Amino acid sequence: MRRSMVAGNWKMHGTRASVAELIDGLNRQALPAGVEVAVFPVSIHLAQVVEGLKGVALSVGAQDCAIEAGQGALTGEVSSEQLRDAGCKLVLVGHSERRLILGDSEEQVVRKFAAAQAAGLIPVLCVGETLEQREAGETLAVVARLLDSVIDALGVAVLSAAVVAYEPVWAIGTGLTASPQQAQDVHAAIRARVAAKDAEVAGGLRILYGGSVKAANAAELFGMPDIDGGLVGGASLNADEFGAICRAAGN
Repeated sequence: MRRSMVAGNWKMHGTRASVAELIDGLNRQALPAGVEVAVFPVSIHLAQVVEGLKGVALSVGAQDCAIEAGQGALTGEVSSEQLRDAGCKLVLVGHSERRLILGDSEEQVVRKFAAAQAAGLIPVLCVGETLEQREAGETLAVVARLLDSVIDALGVAVLSAAVVAYEPVWAIGTGLTASPQQAQDVHAAIRARVAAKDAEVAGGLRILYGGSVKAANAAELFGMPDIDGGLVGGASLNADEFGAICRAAGN
């Protein structure tokens, strides 16, 4: 049985003061025991969040990592080894904003995925299509290509220690959301693609939906058979809203 997961990607938001408020709000939430909950703050706030959430059954992750696992001459980067040392358990890899705005190539995403696992972190591999690709009927081909880039390079077994997040780019931060059935169709296709290579890995793989997830639509999305939770953006910056999404996953 796959354990549901709700992950909050805070993106490039927060000051020490606002993060302290968010930590306080999260400490007040009644989080369901059957759901793994994680938050992904900006790297400069990691220590504050790890310390502030010590008493909460909640994991902390990073939004990105370097292509090398260890330390070295890579100015401005933070390695997965350093993230693990800072208290992280997970790291986002291949988020669409990294791919489309910051130019992360598929090769770099594969290297970051491998570096994360080498340091003992769980990579959350993000895949998804743009609006143009969806309208051209290319959704499944695009998602398959992004998934295969990791599988072909590292082997399907690496997904047994990873999470996949399907995030249609056109639904991130736009207020638009894939319908539960649209999301389910892609999640099912992802699982089937993995199953064609290893049914056991596919059966245990958690696939999250991301793209304007809110308390109002979470229960319907999470009720789909292949949707194992959510990667939440803006709504994760409000502790009450995020707590409600987590409880929807628990139901």
